[in-house]
Amino acid sequence: MKNPYIRMAAGLYINYFLLGMINVILSSNMSFLTVQLNTDKAAIGYLVSAIGIGKLLALGVAGKMSDKYGRKPLIVIASFAYLIFLIGIPLAPNYTLAFVFAIIAGLCNSMMDAGTYPALIEGFGKKAGSATVLVKASISIGAIVIPFMIAFFINHDMFYGYSFFIPAGIYLLNGIFLSMTAFPNHKAEEQKASTEAAQSTDTFRSEPKFWQEGLSLIIIGFTSTVLFMIVQLWLPTFGQEALGMDKASAIKLLSYYSIGSLVSVILLAVVLGRFIKPITVMIVYPLIALLSLLALITWHNPVATLISSFLIGLSTAGIFQIALTVMTEFFRKNKGTTTSFVNIAASLSFILMPLATGGMSKSLGITSVFILDIAIAVISILLAVFVAYRYKKVFH
Repeated sequence: MKNPYIRMAAGLYINYFLLGMINVILSSNMSFLTVQLNTDKAAIGYLVSAIGIGKLLALGVAGKMSDKYGRKPLIVIASFAYLIFLIGIPLAPNYTLAFVFAIIAGLCNSMMDAGTYPALIEGFGKKAGSATVLVKASISIGAIVIPFMIAFFINHDMFYGYSFFIPAGIYLLNGIFLSMTAFPNHKAEEQKASTEAAQSTDTFRSEPKFWQEGLSLIIIGFTSTVLFMIVQLWLPTFGQEALGMDKASAIKLLSYYSIGSLVSVILLAVVLGRFIKPITVMIVYPLIALLSLLALITWHNPVATLISSFLIGLSTAGIFQIALTVMTEFFRKNKGTTTSFVNIAASLSFILMPLATGGMSKSLGITSVFILDIAIAVISILLAVFVAYRYKKVFH
């Protein structure tokens, strides 16, 4: 029988397609914003950090609200509230107001995450891993589309703000669509989770332990985000400074990385739950990333560099979403709250890692940044192995 929540999922993926645009919209319009706000490029970078700050501020509260009031209200409110950021930034008369709009975008991101992942997990059951991984695919496609949109407006001497206004219009229409779309009854799902927890002798061999597998998955939320963030931030610089590539060729490395990322999430959507378990991917992917990063910094060969960039994109996409899914398998009650812990860890990486790696690149060189990423991959593997061990101990 056709899943009754297909319409809901379509609306949620549209939201994250637009979020993929938002993730790069400030940096892509940096030259316009510096003039409008009478500031420099570093200050525009702080606007990106402001989104991370807003996300971090709201995550704990958003998770509790999701569990108390349901997934749908948070998602619909976030869809409409994004209009404040998307309409406000191109019209902002000063930097202070733009900073406030960026924090609002972070708040919206938290609300959307706290509602979306639990809704997909509750709506798609055994296929939850595939459903949540498609969120990453939607983000990747949005990030690919927005540069072409901006280039079109530049080539036709059009106002840069249209690259904000068009996503705003889609968010408005999608918010209306989602407000009229059926969502799973989260109260019924929580009751089901409580019943399953009470019958743990049938479901569990032993009770899950938050301070063991729960904390490990939260840290994986941090490390999985760091793995791809370092590459997104520093791969072109590494190409120029370490490999001696020209600027255009170095930037193209990100294209190969993005293609790998998109291939990965499509592949995971097909094979997860059918041919491979999410917990297995959490071990295998960081291992591939580790080997690919080692190849990147060891073999300074054009072909090897392109292949490594593709494989890094392939092996760093989707781990975060899988960690969220596994977290809800262990801790079935209060999904909004438990997934918010993983999201908080990811938000911390968005705030801390640009500062840390920026300092490392200046004092120790760009290669040191990728050595850090290798260390993060090793930590991810060890954590995933431990979670897999606990998975066998906990579940029949």
